[in-house]
Amino acid sequence: MAIAKKNLFTEEENRIADLAKAIAHPARVSILLYLIKKNSCVCGDIVGELPLSQSTVSQHLKELKRVGILQGEIEGTKTCYCINPEVWMEMGDLFKGLTEKFNC
Repeated sequence: MAIAKKNLFTEEENRIADLAKAIAHPARVSILLYLIKKNSCVCGDIVGELPLSQSTVSQHLKELKRVGILQGEIEGTKTCYCINPEVWMEMGDLFKGLTEKFNC
């Protein structure tokens, strides 16, 4: 049986890796840019903005929601998605802290 290697790293290192993995797909970046452009919660419009099937977009939304970057609320038969501002700021702070560790 494989041993979980995540426990060999700090909580911060694991969080940075988890957030980076969540945004490491161009479709997810496109989703985030669309939500930033809209500057509001979006219900159902996201699929029409991407050249992907509804099920594929749903999987990408699920991954962004899993790490907390997106919030989703069910309104009737639709789920509305918004960027979670607390996690967005956390991600910015973590990535900025990582990049600032390198002195060039």
